[in-house]
Amino acid sequence: MVKFYETLDRTGNRARSLRAAMLETMQQHPNPRDWAAFTLIGET
Repeated sequence: MVKFYETLDRTGNRARSLRAAMLETMQQHPNPRDWAAFTLIGET
């Protein structure tokens, strides 16, 4: 979540922020159960 909010503060784009957070988490934790549940709800 830290990566998500850091990127969101920098870009203001929620979709890109989520993608960046997921990609970083995937590198550290390749098992999908560790990152696949992250979703955006609402306007993007």
